[in-house]
Amino acid sequence: MKIVYIAHPISGDIEENLKKIEAIGRQINLEEPDVVPFAHYFFDCYALNDDIPEERQRGIKNDIALMKRGFIDEIRLYGDRISNGMKHEIELGVKLGIKIVPMTEATKRTLRTINTRSAEK
Repeated sequence: MKIVYIAHPISGDIEENLKKIEAIGRQINLEEPDVVPFAHYFFDCYALNDDIPEERQRGIKNDIALMKRGFIDEIRLYGDRISNGMKHEIELGVKLGIKIVPMTEATKRTLRTINTRSAEK
């Protein structure tokens, strides 16, 4: 089975964004029988306080450690934008050779912009 990392903005309306992530995970589970949705940060959003720098750093450390384990096959980009956190997930995914898949028009547009800037450097 393919394991897909669900990348989605959290900041802004945190409660609503967590509901969206939950719905995405449910949809993948019900509609893609050979895909495992993965969003470990969903737990961290409840266990850690993003407003406390040390706790935010711990969440980022968790994210990096799990990505480096090598079991994520694909990073899917959802939402109405690519947040700073998502940009870091994309950069790490690219370094690790993980396929990046934008799932919304907004993430497709923004990813093209990010890729264009990266190519210019």
